[in-house]
Amino acid sequence: MVPPAPSGSRYTRERYFALVEEGLLRADDRVELLEGMIVATSPQNPRHASATTRVYDALREALGRRAVIRVQLPLIAGAYSVPEPDVAVVPGRPADYDDAHPTTALLVVEVADSSLVEDRLTKAAIYAAADIRRRIHRAD
Repeated sequence: MVPPAPSGSRYTRERYFALVEEGLLRADDRVELLEGMIVATSPQNPRHASATTRVYDALREALGRRAVIRVQLPLIAGAYSVPEPDVAVVPGRPADYDDAHPTTALLVVEVADSSLVEDRLTKAAIYAAADIRRRIHRAD
């Protein structure tokens, strides 16, 4: 179980990643850091998984190898937020992220059905604060 952040404070991205090193979180736990709070993500239903795959396929066909397309991987979006967008197009090459997660994205796609309200309110604000201006929200 993850200990709560000290009263009146939020988890930083550094502390969030340290929780894995300390064994309080597992690398495969379905959580993300949003505005200093560790938030559980919902299991993916088949429609969500299928839509995510279709988005990835379309972007890979359109972009080729001109950018990196990451699926449900961390994106450093500030001191207190590490969302894992369904699909993110980030600049550079895959090797650019061998030692650190990206801190910017050219495009973020959140496939949403039950999480649509949270994605539009919380994640949209997080991405905007990180100067990621292009967002796609899709309701299944």
